[in-house]
Amino acid sequence: MEFVSGYRDEFLDFAALLFGWFRKFVAERGAVGASLEGRWRQLEAQIRRLPQDPALWVLHVLPNRSVGISLGQGAEPGPGPGLGAARLLGDELPLHLQDLSPYVSFVSLEDGEEGEEEGEEDEVRENGEEEGAGTEKVEPQEDGEPATTSRESPQEAKPPGEPEEAEQEACGEDGCRDYKVEDEMGPEKRKERRSETAPLHLSCLLLVTDEHGTILGIDLLVDGVQGNAGRGSGTENLAPRAYVLLCHSMACPMGSGDPRKPRQLTVGDAQLHRELENLVPRLGVKLAKTPMRTWGPRPGFTFASLRARTCHVCHRHSFEVKLSPCPQCSAVLYCGEICLRADWRRCPDDVSHRFWCPRLAAFMERAGELATLPFTYTAEVTSETFNREAFLASRGLTRGYWTHLSMLIPGPGTPRHPRGSTPSLGLLLSGDPYQLLQGDGPALMPPVPSDPPKALFGSWQDYYTWRGLSLDSPMAVLLTYPLTVYYVITHLVPQSFPELNIQNKQSLKIHVVEAGKEFDLVMVFWELLVLLPHVALELQFVGDALPPENDQQHFTLQRDGPEVSVRPNSGVSARLNSGTKEKGGRRDLQIKVSARPYHLLQGPKPDLVIGFNSGFGLKDTWLSSLPRLQSLRVPAFFTESSEYACVMDDQTMAVATGGGTSPPQPNPFRSPFRLRAADNCMPWYCNAFIFHLIYKPPQGGGARLAPDPAPPAPTPVAPPAPARRRRREKKAGRGVRRRR
Repeated sequence: MEFVSGYRDEFLDFAALLFGWFRKFVAERGAVGASLEGRWRQLEAQIRRLPQDPALWVLHVLPNRSVGISLGQGAEPGPGPGLGAARLLGDELPLHLQDLSPYVSFVSLEDGEEGEEEGEEDEVRENGEEEGAGTEKVEPQEDGEPATTSRESPQEAKPPGEPEEAEQEACGEDGCRDYKVEDEMGPEKRKERRSETAPLHLSCLLLVTDEHGTILGIDLLVDGVQGNAGRGSGTENLAPRAYVLLCHSMACPMGSGDPRKPRQLTVGDAQLHRELENLVPRLGVKLAKTPMRTWGPRPGFTFASLRARTCHVCHRHSFEVKLSPCPQCSAVLYCGEICLRADWRRCPDDVSHRFWCPRLAAFMERAGELATLPFTYTAEVTSETFNREAFLASRGLTRGYWTHLSMLIPGPGTPRHPRGSTPSLGLLLSGDPYQLLQGDGPALMPPVPSDPPKALFGSWQDYYTWRGLSLDSPMAVLLTYPLTVYYVITHLVPQSFPELNIQNKQSLKIHVVEAGKEFDLVMVFWELLVLLPHVALELQFVGDALPPENDQQHFTLQRDGPEVSVRPNSGVSARLNSGTKEKGGRRDLQIKVSARPYHLLQGPKPDLVIGFNSGFGLKDTWLSSLPRLQSLRVPAFFTESSEYACVMDDQTMAVATGGGTSPPQPNPFRSPFRLRAADNCMPWYCNAFIFHLIYKPPQGGGARLAPDPAPPAPTPVAPPAPARRRRREKKAGRGVRRRR
C-alpha cells in the first residue's frame, strides 16, 4: 500500500519528525562549541527581523542518568551494526514499534544489565519517567517525549536517496565514530565487539517548545561508547549549543507555522539560564528573570503532536521544503514538480499517480459525508489540524483505555494497564465493566437501561438517545468497535446473507481476526451484551500480534445484576466474584485468545468473522488467511479507514483467492476522530468503511457472489412447501439414501 495513514504507529511518525529535524539541525549548525561568529551572526540578523510569537517559549533541559541505548544489528543476515541498521528501514518503513526491537534496546546504566529488547510504547514511557527524576519542575509529559526520541532515531538516519555520509553527520561529534570502524570488521568480530561495547548514553536532551506544547526544536547530547563527557559531568559548555538550538528553532520551527521568534523565553535550568542572559537578547527576545522553576505549564499543556507534513515521494518534511497537493486530485502532497512527475510516471502503471489520481479525487469528495456526525465536537475532531492529545487532556481522558488513543505520557503513580497484558482480569474484580472507559471526571457511561432496545439502531444519535449519553460525550471513539459488530449482526448479515437467519440465533461464535489493538480494548465489547441481551456471545481474538503469554486463554464475563464477574475457564488465574452463573447461561461473554495467524487456527467453524482496519496489503499473513476464509466460506466483514484501503483489500483478495469484496459503504458507527495523515490530505477515520468478502465460486458450480451458508436448522416460521421441494431435488440428484 502506498499510503499507511492509520496503520503505522503514530509514535514512529512522531519520532521520524523529531529525528528528521535533528538531522537537519546537525548538518547546519557546524562544529559544536565553536565560535558563534560567521554564518550564525547572519542568522541572528535574520531572526531579529522575524515576526513575534505572543506565546511563551520554553527551553527544557532533561538529563538522563540511568538509561542507555544499544543499537544492534538485528537479525542475521542484515546491514551493518549501529546506525547502519537504519538503512534497512529506509526503503520499507516499519509500521509498529515492535518492528524496531531487533535494532534498538535499552540498557540500565546503574547495574549494567541489558533490558529487554522492546518495541512497546510502555517501555518508552517508563524510560521517560526515569529521565524526569533529576529535573526541576518538569512535567512527566516532557520526560516521556525525549525517551521516545532517542529510541526511534535510527529509523531516519538515512532516508532514501541520501548518501551514506548522512549517518555520520547525524551522529555529530557525540561518540558514533566507533561504528564506522565496525563496518570494516567481519561478521564474527562485529558480533563479539558489539557485545563488549558500552551502550550509547543520552546524557541530556534539550527541547524547545511553546507554552501550548508544540515542539519547535530538539538536540541530543550523546556520550557515546567512549564515555565522552556530557552535561552530567559538567565538562561541556552547554550555552553555545543551546543558543544555536534556539536560533534554529526560530528560523525553522519543527511543529508548525512560519519562522518566528518568541515574545519571551524561559529556561528549565538555573545554570544555563545565567549563561544565556547575555546571548538571548541579541535575538530581540526577552529572557525571563528567573528559571523555569517559577513557571508552571498551562492546564492545556499536552505536548501537541501536530506533525509536520511530508512529501509523498522524497519524505522531506514541511520544515525543509514547501509542500503542496496535487493540483488535480488535491489528495497527495509533493514538494515540487520533480516529485510530482516522478510519482506520475511510476512503473508499473497501476501504482503511478496517473492511474490513481481520478480515483483519489473521488475519495476526496467523501470527506464531507464522513465528517457528518451528530456530536457537538464534530467540527473540531474532523478537522485536518485536529489535536487529539489536547482534546483528550482537556476532558481528563488520560488514563485507562484512553491512553491507547494518545501519545500522552501518564505521570508517576497514574494507574496504567501494561500493553500486552490481560487488562480485564485484575481490574474487573471490582465488578465495574466500564472502569477502563472512565476519565478523571464523573462517570462517562450512564447506568444500563432496564429495558432492552425496542428497535435496531442505525446511527450514533439513535444509540446515544437510548443509552442516555450526551452528544458531547466522546465515548463513540471507544464504542466504535462493539457498535460496528452490532451493526454487522443486525443489519449487514441479514441483508447480505438472509439465509443464515442470524437474528434468531441464541448464541454466536465470532472470530475477530488480526485483533492486537482490539484485544487491548477488550472490555468495550461488553456493550454487546447490553445491546443483544438475548444472545450468548463468544469472541475469539486471533492474530500473531496478540501477546504470546495470552495464547489459548479463555475466560467468561457474566452479568450478575448491575455488576460483572470474571470466570476463568482455562489458562487464567483470578479470584472469582460471588454470584457467578453456571456455564452456558444467557447474557455472558466468552473471550478466547489465539496468538497465531488465522490460517493456523484450529477449531469449530465460526458464525461470523470480523476484522477492524485490516489492511490486507500490509501483512503477508493475509495471503494465507484469506484462502483459509475461502475454504470456510463463512460471512466475513472487514472495516477500513479509507476507500483507498478498501480498493487495495479487493486487489489483495483477488490475488490470494480469485475472489473479491463487496462495494464498501460508510460505517454509521465509525470513530469521529479523524486520523492524521503525513503525506496526503485524504479523510481517514477508524472503521470508516465496511465490506464483506465475496468468495470465488466452487469448482463445478455456478457463479455465486456470497459465501455458502452452513446447513440451516429447521425453524417453525419456514414455509413447508419449499422444504419438501428441496428434499425431492436432493433425492433425484443423489439416488436413494437412508431416511432421516
